[in-house]
Amino acid sequence: MTRIGFVGAGAATAAAAFVLDSTLPDAELTVLEKSGGVCGRAATRRRDGRYYDYGANYVKSDDDRVVELLTETLDTDGLVDVTEPIYTFDAEGTVSEGRDADDHKWSYEQGLTQIAKRLLARTDVTVERKTRVETLTRTGDDAAEGTWRATDTDGREWGPFDALVLNPPAPQTAQLLRDAAWEDPLRAELADAIDGVDYRTIYTAVLGYDFDLDVPYYGLVNTDKEHEVGWISREECKRGHVPDGESLLVVQANQEWSLTHYDDPPEDNVAELAEMTADVIGDDRLVDPDWSDHQGWRYALAEEGAPSGLLQSAADSDLYFLGDWVAGEARLHAALRNGLDTGERIAHTE
Repeated sequence: MTRIGFVGAGAATAAAAFVLDSTLPDAELTVLEKSGGVCGRAATRRRDGRYYDYGANYVKSDDDRVVELLTETLDTDGLVDVTEPIYTFDAEGTVSEGRDADDHKWSYEQGLTQIAKRLLARTDVTVERKTRVETLTRTGDDAAEGTWRATDTDGREWGPFDALVLNPPAPQTAQLLRDAAWEDPLRAELADAIDGVDYRTIYTAVLGYDFDLDVPYYGLVNTDKEHEVGWISREECKRGHVPDGESLLVVQANQEWSLTHYDDPPEDNVAELAEMTADVIGDDRLVDPDWSDHQGWRYALAEEGAPSGLLQSAADSDLYFLGDWVAGEARLHAALRNGLDTGERIAHTE
């Protein structure tokens, strides 16, 4: 039996596991996830019957295979397509009808985490939540015949695995490699290359209001990247997310503001982002939300990818990498496509 281990339960892992479960039906698939949920930065929270996507905002229809996955392979019950446009704003906060809208902007009535949940539900994969991997070990003298083991922060050992797939953000993946018990010169070379992937840090505020916001757009994007706010979107445009008569805004600060304020008191960050949001939208009521939430994303968006040839060379030691940073495009559809492609690559190797 082929034993395959995954570190991280992001969207790419879910897609790869979906492929492997169907192409290698006798394989034993185990996912080790540090948090209590799945789907990585495509994250959804629930609050008093409201759902909001506070990381990735939606899936673009920019990849034919991902479109087929969402609209044909998976159950489309609850699939939501945002039809309102995306406008732009500049450094002064002036809003314009400016950006070409994506053809489709998909989520689900219960949020983007449904993607991973639905994919994994179609498999026999075992997902071990609240399991933070600390150390990786490669055993066996022959690189082609060895196996992998993972040890978590509670001292539990997982494996052996005939193949290991790493899905954390690039900096965390690089650290796992640096700390790995793997006697191969490739280890340091991979760690250095992966650690070179630059990331944008994003601080997110979620602002809830007991009134309906009357504007013609779903989202606002700062195209000149000179405003402290980079993105504002309205979750009420996603069917099933917000009760009628309410508004729910997801506000993402730009890189500089996020880095400066990342460790500041959350209530101060939320208050400042709410004030800036009110200024951009032109509605003073938004300064005082009825409720709020927040999240700091230290490794939010990969600015580039690692060298693909180097990453692929690790397959000789049964090691694979997953995620939008591997695809070189910080988009959810890119992570899903990377997962599908990598799952097939592993299946053909095994």
